[in-house]
Amino acid sequence: MPEVILRKTAFSIEETFHEGGPVSINPPRRAAAIAIIQNPFAGRYEADIQGFMEDLKPLGLRLATRLVEMLGGADQIEGYGKGSLVGEAGELEHGALWHASGGYAMRELLNDSSAIVPSSKKVGGVGSRLDVPITHINASYVRSHFDSMEVGLNDAPKANEIALILVMSTGARVHNRAGGLAAQDIIGKDGLR
Repeated sequence: MPEVILRKTAFSIEETFHEGGPVSINPPRRAAAIAIIQNPFAGRYEADIQGFMEDLKPLGLRLATRLVEMLGGADQIEGYGKGSLVGEAGELEHGALWHASGGYAMRELLNDSSAIVPSSKKVGGVGSRLDVPITHINASYVRSHFDSMEVGLNDAPKANEIALILVMSTGARVHNRAGGLAAQDIIGKDGLR
């Protein structure tokens, strides 16, 4: 398969102290990692692309490791998500190659995670933004952790690029009160509850 050609990476972190309610003593944090790579399949249809997932695994691990460090260690992570923005000369399926590479990288570092890593992807031009969904790492039905983080860069993805994104969070939304399964009540057998 083709070589992974990386143009740039960017990392961001945000803390939410309040959203109009009481100020949080321990504000939840969300962090995003984005890697801009050359799309080796841009401009043409290629039938056999699955092998590129394997090539992306080291990049996934590199981004996930950085996010874990930014948020204070694996024991701090409660939520995650992933996504991809494909430049205009590519196709949605090229972004789907990030599913295994990005998702398994995070799950490898968060060895007690059992929930599927939610994702989003789209084809877009330079400056496109993507809302990356976030759910609890062990149970997708934990409503307090349903969230998203908008990610993008002003100079990417160019037509022949893919933006690969990972997101992690340290907890629930700052003023969550929508009910449902609570994090402390997770059974953890199926990744859902």
